[in-house]
Amino acid sequence: MTMRLPHEALDLVMSACEALGAERVPIEQAFGRIAAGTLHAREDSPPFDHSAMDGYAVRADDLRGASEAAPRVLRVVAEVRAGGRGDLALRSGEAARIFTGAPLPAGADAVVMQEDTVASDGEVRVRLEPRPGQHVRRRGEDLSAGAVAVEAGAYVGPAEIGLLASQRYARCPVVRRPRVAIVPTGDELCEVGDAPSHGRIVDSNTYALAAQVREAGAVPSVLPVVADDEAALDRALGGALDVADMVITSGGVSVGTYDLVQAAMARVGVRERFWKVAIKPGKPVWFGVRGRVPVFGLPGNPVSAMVIFEAFVRPALRRLQGDPRPYKARVRVALAAGQRHRQGRLELLRVRLSPGPALDSPAVATPHPRQGSGALTGLVGMDALAFARADVGDLAPGDHLDALPLGPAPRTATPHFEPPDARRAAP
Repeated sequence: MTMRLPHEALDLVMSACEALGAERVPIEQAFGRIAAGTLHAREDSPPFDHSAMDGYAVRADDLRGASEAAPRVLRVVAEVRAGGRGDLALRSGEAARIFTGAPLPAGADAVVMQEDTVASDGEVRVRLEPRPGQHVRRRGEDLSAGAVAVEAGAYVGPAEIGLLASQRYARCPVVRRPRVAIVPTGDELCEVGDAPSHGRIVDSNTYALAAQVREAGAVPSVLPVVADDEAALDRALGGALDVADMVITSGGVSVGTYDLVQAAMARVGVRERFWKVAIKPGKPVWFGVRGRVPVFGLPGNPVSAMVIFEAFVRPALRRLQGDPRPYKARVRVALAAGQRHRQGRLELLRVRLSPGPALDSPAVATPHPRQGSGALTGLVGMDALAFARADVGDLAPGDHLDALPLGPAPRTATPHFEPPDARRAAP
């Protein structure tokens, strides 16, 4: 099978992923999820006219012409606090002491801030002429009953949770979180708690990948390390495929004698979509599908596995969660130092970002000195993956590159990999 370009591989991955089914969860568990249906307001918000300030509820007509030089005097007939009485009515010449959030008395149509008044002996002197509606929040002005509160496909963040709670939604329909089976492979791997042994390495990939799965909003299930044995691989993969929404393997996808994962995929019914992508690190990545379950065969090198996860697996997990904007938005960066780069493959450089010299200038990207696929320290503390394009050679200080953030970033519907003819030329 022909080695794929990054944008081709990403298209194949995303076309194989469909949103999972819906479930209803308590509102406090809906954070970070995607709404599975449109939710409408159950009541007006605010539910009644109320004051936006501490001051005095008044009838605006009573205060025409009021000024610092010619204040108007009103009789204070009541005090209204938040959560207080809502049956009060004001007549001409009357005012009510009112506090933020308190219901506006009938007959009142404005609130004068206490800073613009002087109160004494049951009266208040008002030193300005208010306009009708001043400092009043009207019933339904934020959201009227029956209006859309949260649309299907919306990301449920803190504001959405607050709005739904205000509309008495104790439970919320959201797209189900994908269950991701992580299958580490290789005779050389040992568990993190095992005693050191010559020739064996700790299975660190599993822990890093599980953390990435959680960050992407999915639920990881880590299987025990599988030896380089055909029968063991078949059992592990077959079992994972029967219960998971996505399967990720680590190691065993290259061309060595003991790289057995690809053959095992075929035996358990996974149909290959691609093997090898023109990308660095992570060239030998494998991808296939069984039914509706996407399967990734990630390289064993830790940096390769984590970088390929960010490039291909994370957006796939977001698509499974129904996210209409499953990608992180790219940022434009300027290299702080030159970087060796061989043409032929897109290279994802691990960089640390710092603010540019001006507000409208790109962030400054400092490449980590260790860019090897086995140097896990080369990802620690890094902020982004900068794109060294396949059609350019060595990079110079000040060159501008696109970069994929590793931390929180705006979401977008635009894929982070583009066809070569759509890319911007480096300045």
